[in-house]
Amino acid sequence: MHLKKLMAMGLSLSMAAALLGGCAAGSASTGSDSGSGDAAPKEEQVVLYSNADDEAITAMTNALDANGYKDKYIIQTFGTSELGGKLMAEGKNLEADLVTMSTFYLQSAQDQNQMFLPLTFDVNTLEEVPDYTAPITSQEGAIIVNTELMESEGLPMPTSLKDLTDPVYAGQVAVTDIQSSSTAWLLIQALVSEYGDEGAQEVLSGIYQNAGDHIETSGSAPLKLCRAGELAVGFGLRHQAVADKADGLPIDYVDPTEGNFSLTESVAVLDKGDETNPLAMEMAQCIIENAREELLATYPNPLYEGETSDSANKSAYPKTFSEPLTLELFQKHQELSESAKP
Repeated sequence: MHLKKLMAMGLSLSMAAALLGGCAAGSASTGSDSGSGDAAPKEEQVVLYSNADDEAITAMTNALDANGYKDKYIIQTFGTSELGGKLMAEGKNLEADLVTMSTFYLQSAQDQNQMFLPLTFDVNTLEEVPDYTAPITSQEGAIIVNTELMESEGLPMPTSLKDLTDPVYAGQVAVTDIQSSSTAWLLIQALVSEYGDEGAQEVLSGIYQNAGDHIETSGSAPLKLCRAGELAVGFGLRHQAVADKADGLPIDYVDPTEGNFSLTESVAVLDKGDETNPLAMEMAQCIIENAREELLATYPNPLYEGETSDSANKSAYPKTFSEPLTLELFQKHQELSESAKP
Protein backbone atom coordinates (compact mmCIF):
# COMPACT_ATOMS: atom_id res chain seq x y z
CA MET A 1 0.00 0.00 0.00
CA HIS A 2 3.02 2.26 -0.16
CA LEU A 3 3.74 4.83 -2.86
CA LYS A 4 6.98 4.23 -4.78
CA LYS A 5 8.41 7.08 -6.85
CA LEU A 6 11.61 7.59 -8.74
CA MET A 7 14.30 9.49 -6.91
CA ALA A 8 14.73 13.06 -8.16
CA MET A 9 17.61 13.14 -10.66
CA GLY A 10 19.40 15.71 -8.55
CA LEU A 11 19.81 13.22 -5.68
CA SER A 12 23.09 11.34 -5.74
CA LEU A 13 22.98 7.57 -6.08
CA SER A 14 24.98 7.19 -2.91
CA MET A 15 22.35 9.01 -0.86
CA ALA A 16 19.54 6.97 -2.34
CA ALA A 17 21.40 3.73 -1.61
CA ALA A 18 22.08 4.78 1.96
CA LEU A 19 18.47 5.68 2.60
CA LEU A 20 16.99 2.60 1.01
CA GLY A 21 19.60 0.30 2.44
CA GLY A 22 18.79 1.39 5.98
CA CYS A 23 15.04 0.92 5.50
CA ALA A 24 14.68 -1.96 3.10
CA ALA A 25 11.04 -2.66 3.87
CA GLY A 26 9.90 0.85 2.96
CA SER A 27 9.90 2.97 -0.15
CA ALA A 28 11.33 6.40 -0.72
CA SER A 29 10.41 9.39 -2.84
CA THR A 30 11.58 12.95 -3.14
CA GLY A 31 9.54 16.10 -3.54
CA SER A 32 9.77 15.85 -7.31
CA ASP A 33 10.05 13.10 -9.87
CA SER A 34 10.44 15.43 -12.83
CA GLY A 35 14.20 15.72 -12.49
CA SER A 36 14.15 19.42 -13.40
CA GLY A 37 16.47 21.79 -11.57
CA ASP A 38 19.03 21.07 -8.88
CA ALA A 39 17.99 19.30 -5.69
CA ALA A 40 18.63 21.14 -2.44
CA PRO A 41 21.76 20.19 -0.50
CA LYS A 42 21.32 17.15 1.70
CA GLU A 43 21.54 19.11 4.94
CA GLU A 44 18.54 21.20 3.90
CA GLN A 45 16.33 18.27 2.97
CA VAL A 46 13.66 17.12 5.37
CA VAL A 47 13.35 13.37 5.83
CA LEU A 48 9.70 12.41 6.30
CA TYR A 49 8.79 8.95 7.60
CA SER A 50 5.19 7.85 7.00
CA ASN A 51 2.85 4.88 7.25
CA ALA A 52 0.28 6.63 5.05
CA ASP A 53 -1.61 5.19 2.08
CA ASP A 54 -0.74 6.14 -1.48
CA GLU A 55 -3.62 8.62 -1.61
CA ALA A 56 -2.40 10.52 1.45
CA ILE A 57 1.22 10.53 0.27
CA THR A 58 0.09 11.99 -3.06
CA ALA A 59 -1.94 14.74 -1.38
CA MET A 60 0.95 15.70 0.90
CA THR A 61 3.42 15.67 -1.99
CA ASN A 62 1.13 17.87 -4.07
CA ALA A 63 0.76 20.36 -1.23
CA LEU A 64 4.49 20.55 -0.54
CA ASP A 65 5.50 20.82 -4.20
CA ALA A 66 2.94 23.54 -4.92
CA ASN A 67 4.07 25.67 -1.97
CA GLY A 68 7.80 25.99 -2.43
CA TYR A 69 9.17 22.73 -0.99
CA LYS A 70 9.80 20.80 -4.18
CA ASP A 71 13.10 18.87 -3.96
CA LYS A 72 13.51 19.86 -0.29
CA TYR A 73 12.29 16.60 1.25
CA ILE A 74 12.45 12.81 0.99
CA ILE A 75 9.53 10.56 1.94
CA GLN A 76 10.25 7.09 3.31
CA THR A 77 7.22 4.82 3.81
CA PHE A 78 6.78 1.93 6.24
CA GLY A 79 4.12 -0.42 7.53
CA THR A 80 2.48 0.76 10.73
CA SER A 81 4.05 -1.84 13.01
CA GLU A 82 7.51 -1.34 11.51
CA LEU A 83 7.44 2.43 11.86
CA GLY A 84 5.88 2.17 15.30
CA GLY A 85 8.72 -0.06 16.40
CA LYS A 86 11.28 2.44 15.11
CA LEU A 87 9.60 5.31 16.96
CA MET A 88 9.56 3.44 20.24
CA ALA A 89 13.10 2.06 19.93
CA GLU A 90 14.96 5.01 18.39
CA GLY A 91 13.22 8.05 19.85
CA LYS A 92 15.04 11.28 19.06
CA ASN A 93 17.73 9.28 17.25
CA LEU A 94 15.26 8.56 14.45
CA GLU A 95 16.67 9.69 11.12
CA ALA A 96 13.43 11.46 10.23
CA ASP A 97 12.80 15.15 10.80
CA LEU A 98 9.06 14.81 10.26
CA VAL A 99 6.66 11.91 10.79
CA THR A 100 3.09 11.12 9.77
CA MET A 101 1.83 8.13 11.70
CA SER A 102 -1.13 6.56 13.50
CA THR A 103 -1.91 9.01 16.29
CA PHE A 104 -1.97 6.38 19.05
CA TYR A 105 1.60 5.39 18.17
CA LEU A 106 2.77 9.02 18.21
CA GLN A 107 1.25 9.49 21.66
CA SER A 108 2.91 6.36 23.03
CA ALA A 109 6.26 7.34 21.50
CA GLN A 110 5.99 10.81 23.03
CA ASP A 111 5.10 9.40 26.46
CA GLN A 112 8.14 7.12 26.34
CA ASN A 113 10.72 9.26 24.54
CA GLN A 114 9.61 12.92 24.67
CA MET A 115 10.68 13.14 21.04
CA PHE A 116 8.31 15.65 19.38
CA LEU A 117 8.17 19.44 19.43
CA PRO A 118 5.02 21.41 20.24
CA LEU A 119 3.59 22.64 16.94
CA THR A 120 4.12 26.36 16.37
CA PHE A 121 1.04 26.87 14.18
CA ASP A 122 -2.68 26.85 14.96
CA VAL A 123 -4.37 23.44 14.88
CA ASN A 124 -8.10 24.15 14.92
CA THR A 125 -9.42 20.62 15.22
CA LEU A 126 -12.98 19.64 16.04
CA GLU A 127 -11.69 17.53 18.93
CA GLU A 128 -8.82 18.32 21.27
CA VAL A 129 -5.48 16.79 20.28
CA PRO A 130 -2.01 16.81 21.89
CA ASP A 131 -0.05 19.99 21.12
CA TYR A 132 2.62 18.04 19.19
CA THR A 133 0.20 16.42 16.71
CA ALA A 134 -2.09 17.61 13.93
CA PRO A 135 -4.33 15.00 12.28
CA ILE A 136 -4.05 14.50 8.53
CA THR A 137 -6.56 11.68 7.94
CA SER A 138 -9.33 9.70 9.60
CA GLN A 139 -9.78 6.23 8.15
CA GLU A 140 -12.74 3.90 8.62
CA GLY A 141 -13.17 0.20 8.04
CA ALA A 142 -15.90 -1.59 6.08
CA ILE A 143 -16.77 -4.92 4.51
CA ILE A 144 -15.72 -5.05 0.86
CA VAL A 145 -17.35 -7.27 -1.76
CA ASN A 146 -16.77 -8.20 -5.38
CA THR A 147 -20.30 -7.90 -6.76
CA GLU A 148 -19.71 -10.14 -9.77
CA LEU A 149 -18.25 -12.96 -7.68
CA MET A 150 -20.98 -12.62 -5.07
CA GLU A 151 -23.56 -13.14 -7.81
CA SER A 152 -21.79 -15.96 -9.63
CA GLU A 153 -21.18 -17.85 -6.38
CA GLY A 154 -24.70 -17.23 -5.11
CA LEU A 155 -23.45 -15.65 -1.89
CA PRO A 156 -25.75 -13.60 0.36
CA MET A 157 -24.77 -9.98 0.96
CA PRO A 158 -23.42 -9.69 4.53
CA THR A 159 -24.73 -6.95 6.78
CA SER A 160 -22.48 -7.52 9.79
CA LEU A 161 -19.00 -8.76 10.62
CA LYS A 162 -20.57 -11.69 12.44
CA ASP A 163 -22.14 -12.75 9.13
CA LEU A 164 -18.63 -13.48 7.86
CA THR A 165 -18.45 -16.48 10.22
CA ASP A 166 -21.14 -18.27 8.17
CA PRO A 167 -19.64 -21.37 6.50
CA VAL A 168 -21.18 -20.21 3.23
CA TYR A 169 -18.24 -17.77 2.98
CA ALA A 170 -15.56 -20.42 3.59
CA GLY A 171 -12.59 -19.76 1.31
CA GLN A 172 -14.08 -16.45 0.11
CA VAL A 173 -12.91 -14.09 2.86
CA ALA A 174 -9.76 -11.98 3.30
CA VAL A 175 -8.86 -9.93 6.36
CA THR A 176 -5.71 -8.25 7.66
CA ASP A 177 -3.51 -9.44 10.53
CA ILE A 178 -3.32 -6.87 13.34
CA GLN A 179 0.25 -8.04 13.97
CA SER A 180 1.32 -6.22 10.80
CA SER A 181 -1.34 -3.61 10.01
CA SER A 182 -3.53 -1.31 12.08
CA THR A 183 -6.31 -1.72 9.49
CA ALA A 184 -7.25 -4.93 11.30
CA TRP A 185 -7.74 -2.94 14.50
CA LEU A 186 -10.81 -1.32 12.95
CA LEU A 187 -12.41 -4.76 12.69
CA ILE A 188 -11.37 -5.86 16.17
CA GLN A 189 -12.56 -2.63 17.78
CA ALA A 190 -15.99 -3.20 16.23
CA LEU A 191 -16.14 -6.79 17.47
CA VAL A 192 -15.00 -5.98 21.02
CA SER A 193 -17.36 -3.03 21.25
CA GLU A 194 -20.35 -5.12 20.15
CA TYR A 195 -19.62 -8.54 21.67
CA GLY A 196 -17.06 -8.00 24.46
CA ASP A 197 -13.63 -9.64 24.58
CA GLU A 198 -14.83 -13.25 24.72
CA GLY A 199 -17.54 -12.75 22.11
CA ALA A 200 -15.12 -10.90 19.85
CA GLN A 201 -12.62 -13.74 20.08
CA GLU A 202 -15.33 -16.24 19.13
CA VAL A 203 -16.50 -14.20 16.13
CA LEU A 204 -12.96 -13.48 15.03
CA SER A 205 -12.13 -17.17 15.22
CA GLY A 206 -15.01 -17.90 12.83
CA ILE A 207 -13.86 -15.18 10.43
CA TYR A 208 -10.28 -16.49 10.50
CA GLN A 209 -11.59 -19.99 9.84
CA ASN A 210 -13.33 -18.79 6.69
CA ALA A 211 -10.29 -16.71 5.66
CA GLY A 212 -7.89 -19.64 5.85
CA ASP A 213 -4.61 -18.58 4.25
CA HIS A 214 -5.93 -15.08 3.56
CA ILE A 215 -5.09 -13.41 6.87
CA GLU A 216 -3.00 -10.81 5.07
CA THR A 217 -0.09 -8.65 6.21
CA SER A 218 -1.08 -5.60 4.14
CA GLY A 219 -4.10 -3.46 4.94
CA SER A 220 -4.94 -3.11 1.25
CA ALA A 221 -4.51 -6.81 0.40
CA PRO A 222 -8.16 -7.83 1.00
CA LEU A 223 -9.36 -5.12 -1.37
CA LYS A 224 -6.79 -6.12 -4.00
CA LEU A 225 -7.90 -9.75 -3.78
CA CYS A 226 -11.54 -8.72 -4.21
CA ARG A 227 -10.62 -6.36 -7.01
CA ALA A 228 -8.82 -9.16 -8.84
CA GLY A 229 -11.81 -11.46 -8.47
CA GLU A 230 -9.86 -13.97 -6.39
CA LEU A 231 -12.14 -13.64 -3.36
CA ALA A 232 -15.67 -12.36 -2.87
CA VAL A 233 -15.46 -10.67 0.54
CA GLY A 234 -12.86 -8.73 2.49
CA PHE A 235 -12.47 -6.23 5.29
CA GLY A 236 -10.44 -3.12 4.60
CA LEU A 237 -10.34 0.64 4.40
CA ARG A 238 -13.69 2.04 3.42
CA HIS A 239 -12.42 4.95 1.36
CA GLN A 240 -10.52 2.62 -0.97
CA ALA A 241 -13.65 0.60 -1.73
CA VAL A 242 -15.61 3.83 -2.27
CA ALA A 243 -13.02 4.92 -4.85
CA ASP A 244 -13.07 1.57 -6.65
CA LYS A 245 -16.85 1.62 -6.90
CA ALA A 246 -16.77 5.19 -8.23
CA ASP A 247 -14.26 4.07 -10.86
CA GLY A 248 -16.72 1.48 -12.13
CA LEU A 249 -14.99 -1.61 -10.76
CA PRO A 250 -17.18 -4.52 -9.57
CA ILE A 251 -16.55 -3.49 -5.97
CA ASP A 252 -19.06 -2.45 -3.35
CA TYR A 253 -18.86 -1.90 0.39
CA VAL A 254 -21.06 -2.67 3.37
CA ASP A 255 -21.06 -0.66 6.58
CA PRO A 256 -21.19 -3.39 9.26
CA THR A 257 -23.90 -3.02 11.86
CA GLU A 258 -21.24 -3.40 14.59
CA GLY A 259 -19.98 0.02 13.51
CA ASN A 260 -17.52 1.90 11.32
CA PHE A 261 -14.65 2.54 13.70
CA SER A 262 -11.88 4.93 12.72
CA LEU A 263 -8.19 5.65 13.27
CA THR A 264 -6.51 9.00 12.74
CA GLU A 265 -3.04 9.59 11.39
CA SER A 266 -1.21 12.76 12.40
CA VAL A 267 1.90 14.75 11.63
CA ALA A 268 4.61 15.41 14.23
CA VAL A 269 8.00 17.16 14.18
CA LEU A 270 11.10 15.54 15.68
CA ASP A 271 12.83 17.42 18.50
CA LYS A 272 16.53 17.17 17.70
CA GLY A 273 17.66 20.15 19.71
CA ASP A 274 20.15 22.33 17.82
CA GLU A 275 20.03 19.86 14.93
CA THR A 276 16.30 20.24 14.38
CA ASN A 277 15.63 21.02 10.74
CA PRO A 278 13.67 24.32 10.70
CA LEU A 279 11.96 23.34 7.45
CA ALA A 280 10.25 20.40 9.19
CA MET A 281 7.86 22.63 11.14
CA GLU A 282 7.15 24.68 8.02
CA MET A 283 6.34 21.56 6.04
CA ALA A 284 4.08 20.22 8.79
CA GLN A 285 2.13 23.47 8.64
CA CYS A 286 2.04 23.34 4.85
CA ILE A 287 0.57 19.83 4.90
CA ILE A 288 -2.18 20.80 7.33
CA GLU A 289 -3.05 24.06 5.61
CA ASN A 290 -2.79 22.92 1.98
CA ALA A 291 -3.37 19.16 1.75
CA ARG A 292 -6.63 18.82 3.64
CA GLU A 293 -8.87 19.74 0.69
CA GLU A 294 -7.44 16.92 -1.41
CA LEU A 295 -7.37 14.56 1.55
CA LEU A 296 -11.08 15.15 2.25
CA ALA A 297 -11.93 13.90 -1.22
CA THR A 298 -10.52 10.50 -0.21
CA TYR A 299 -10.93 10.48 3.58
CA PRO A 300 -14.31 12.18 4.08
CA ASN A 301 -14.36 12.59 7.86
CA PRO A 302 -14.04 16.29 8.82
CA LEU A 303 -11.26 16.91 11.33
CA TYR A 304 -10.92 20.70 11.41
CA GLU A 305 -13.26 23.60 12.05
CA GLY A 306 -15.09 24.66 8.90
CA GLU A 307 -14.58 21.37 7.06
CA THR A 308 -17.46 19.56 5.39
CA SER A 309 -17.63 16.34 3.42
CA ASP A 310 -19.76 14.76 0.75
CA SER A 311 -22.68 13.14 2.60
CA ALA A 312 -22.73 10.38 -0.02
CA ASN A 313 -19.36 9.19 1.26
CA LYS A 314 -20.27 9.20 4.95
CA SER A 315 -20.48 5.87 6.72
CA ALA A 316 -23.76 4.53 8.07
CA TYR A 317 -22.58 3.54 11.55
CA PRO A 318 -19.68 5.76 12.68
CA LYS A 319 -18.61 4.81 16.20
CA THR A 320 -15.81 5.54 18.66
CA PHE A 321 -14.26 2.93 20.92
CA SER A 322 -15.16 3.32 24.60
CA GLU A 323 -11.52 3.40 25.73
CA PRO A 324 -8.74 5.73 24.60
CA LEU A 325 -6.77 4.22 21.73
CA THR A 326 -3.31 3.49 23.13
CA LEU A 327 -0.42 1.24 22.24
CA GLU A 328 -1.29 -0.86 25.30
CA LEU A 329 -4.86 -1.40 24.04
CA PHE A 330 -3.51 -2.18 20.58
CA GLN A 331 -1.22 -4.83 22.04
CA LYS A 332 -4.08 -6.28 24.08
CA HIS A 333 -6.14 -6.67 20.92
CA GLN A 334 -3.14 -8.21 19.15
CA GLU A 335 -3.16 -10.89 21.84
CA LEU A 336 -6.90 -11.39 21.36
CA SER A 337 -6.32 -11.85 17.65
CA GLU A 338 -3.58 -14.41 18.20
CA SER A 339 -5.81 -16.43 20.50
CA ALA A 340 -8.53 -16.49 17.81
CA LYS A 341 -6.30 -17.90 15.08
CA PRO A 342 -6.74 -21.57 14.11
